[in-house]
Amino acid sequence: MHVQGSAAYIDDMSVPEGTLHVAFALSNVAHGKINGIDIKIAKKAQGVHSVLLAKDIKHLNIGPLIHDEPILAKDEVVFYGQAIAAVLADSHENARKAAALIEFQITELDSIVTVEQAMAKKSFLGEPLVVNTGDADKAINKAKNKLNGRITIGGQEHYYLEGQVALAMPTEDNEMIVHSSTQNPTEVQHLVAHVLGTSHNAIEVVTRRMGGGFGGKETDSSQLACVCALFAQLCSLPVKARLSRRDDILMTGKRHDFVADYEVGYSDDGKIQGIKIDLAARCGYSLDLSKAIVSRALFHADNAYYIPNATFRGFLCKTNTASNTAFRGFGGPQGMLAIENIIEEIASNLGVDALTIRKINFYQKNTNNVTPYDQVVEDNIINELTSELVEDSNYLTRREKVAKFNKQNKYLKKGLALSPVKFGISFTTPLLNQAGALVNVYKDGSIYINHGGTEMGQGLFIKVAQVVANEFGVEIERVKVSATSTAKVPNTSPTAASSGSDLNGMAAREACLRIKQNMSEFALEHFDLSIGEIKFQDSCVLLGKKKITFDDFVSLSYLNRVELFSNGFYKTPKIYFDASKQKGRPFYYYSYGACVSEVLVDCLTGEYKLLAVDILHDVGASLNPAIDMGQIVGGYIQGMGWLCSEELKWNDSGVLLTTGASTYKIPAIGDTPEHFKVKIKPNISNHENTIHKSKAVGEPPLMLAISTWLAIKNAIYNADNSNKTGLNAPASFEQVFFNLNNNLDQ
Repeated sequence: MHVQGSAAYIDDMSVPEGTLHVAFALSNVAHGKINGIDIKIAKKAQGVHSVLLAKDIKHLNIGPLIHDEPILAKDEVVFYGQAIAAVLADSHENARKAAALIEFQITELDSIVTVEQAMAKKSFLGEPLVVNTGDADKAINKAKNKLNGRITIGGQEHYYLEGQVALAMPTEDNEMIVHSSTQNPTEVQHLVAHVLGTSHNAIEVVTRRMGGGFGGKETDSSQLACVCALFAQLCSLPVKARLSRRDDILMTGKRHDFVADYEVGYSDDGKIQGIKIDLAARCGYSLDLSKAIVSRALFHADNAYYIPNATFRGFLCKTNTASNTAFRGFGGPQGMLAIENIIEEIASNLGVDALTIRKINFYQKNTNNVTPYDQVVEDNIINELTSELVEDSNYLTRREKVAKFNKQNKYLKKGLALSPVKFGISFTTPLLNQAGALVNVYKDGSIYINHGGTEMGQGLFIKVAQVVANEFGVEIERVKVSATSTAKVPNTSPTAASSGSDLNGMAAREACLRIKQNMSEFALEHFDLSIGEIKFQDSCVLLGKKKITFDDFVSLSYLNRVELFSNGFYKTPKIYFDASKQKGRPFYYYSYGACVSEVLVDCLTGEYKLLAVDILHDVGASLNPAIDMGQIVGGYIQGMGWLCSEELKWNDSGVLLTTGASTYKIPAIGDTPEHFKVKIKPNISNHENTIHKSKAVGEPPLMLAISTWLAIKNAIYNADNSNKTGLNAPASFEQVFFNLNNNLDQ
């Protein structure tokens, strides 16, 4: 349906007659006191039904953890693009035109825009987070070699194809159905109930599918749904809102940009003896999920390397920008880039291939296998996976060819880099590691499944359908996965943290096992069998020497009053974490991968071309190799965009300047290399008891793109190995040009 263009999204749904539409009036300053709001002209505009202001909302504040985000600004605005008023009209266009007529009287105040400004003014959203092991200061002081520096790591706009959209429809008895493009229907349900002042059971949130999410619809979808619900309650009519691309970019959060300051001590052979990294994140004006994101950044500041003495500190910088939020990788990519940059700099200082430094610092299997947060790395395959990729990609031969090319060319330089990925799988907030499912087997043998996960194009629904079909031994065509609904499976976790298949697949399997248990108990008595004589396979049921179709067995079970539906529930085992000490086992297991990238840089212009990419990635025993391959490719490309071309820019006053495709460059097909070889590591399974021994694949591949950024850094080094300016991310053409020409006035 997706390929054919027939899959229906919320904006494709036929809305009921009388549906009204919402648009927003947004702040044009980053920080200011609201002295007045003039809505008189807007209220008289064509098609306008009403205008909503903060003073009209009894329960104004929402937020995923604490309610620190006003649905509409009340007394002050705290970021450029903050919603101040909402207009309800008979059409989307009329609502937008009326919103443009609202006038504000705002006294502009000083704003804190950058991480550096926030750090200088000690503007934080909480105390620093610290992950510590050993004595980093002592180890660094004793080390023969030292380096220190800073890298700035840019944010990223989600740029999902389908923007934020919601449709609220009042039903009876003060109840409401909300169709929301959200990764987190339960949170939308709870927040809508909160702002309406009603109970959770009065609100049903439905999500059939999203046209992309990437974390941008984990929390940010709630504001739109709440405004639609408020208007729907006031006028007793259906209310719909969809944001334009510009409004979507202005109103919603991004990937956190970071500033990483580091100090490292290492031996002559490149082994890291002590390290200190301060990771300061631009969080925006409210907390959102920033604490968990910065925490995960700290958990991945080791990446695949054993570091006996480490101090990682995370700072939650409060700024006058939209609150940054979840984005694929959830802080992990930023922490990982920091350590990979350090590895590259150690190699440059020692004049050796960075692969040598990586291998000497890798976690090992039975020793040097404890992370700075005290989790034992039990399933480490990074050594063998890296060695396999080195051989598959002809890395060593290509390194020689790159060196030869660079000697022969003055203004064109090649760079080559290999980077590993070790990514922890589980929500770092333990309570979220749970899922539920509902499975119905109907009299005709067809099967219906509902679970708490949401489909955003990542293939979760087909994977869960495969699990159900496999459990009953039937063809997948008879399994139908319904829209995610809070009325069918309650209290669900967001579809995030790469855990959608792990959690919901296991919950669905548990429901199937309960139904099979009911059917088997009936068969034991009815056919006088032993338990080992009952098998579900090939759309039939083997009952000893007797074989009947699955349909007939279901019908027979129904006639004998066998329960043919069940819920299933799953919670991730083994995980625990002491947040006060930042110690424990936050992850059930790790996913691994490695990538080799080769680039060609024009030293005169700073332009570069990605020539080749070789990827080897671990997905355990894959549930669906085609889908997993798509996730690996897509994740890499999105990571490449983050590190190469996607550059968010604010001016000094806090105005976001990159608000559309003309100013914000996401990767296109022309950015993809001709040599693009992607391989799933064969003959491997998860050592933990995950769904059919598979591994998560949503987020880990994004970090494979770090090798591309490192290859650009390597090319700059090859052009001038005395260049110590330091490359930042994203490595835009301008960034590369000035880095190559660091004596120019930037």
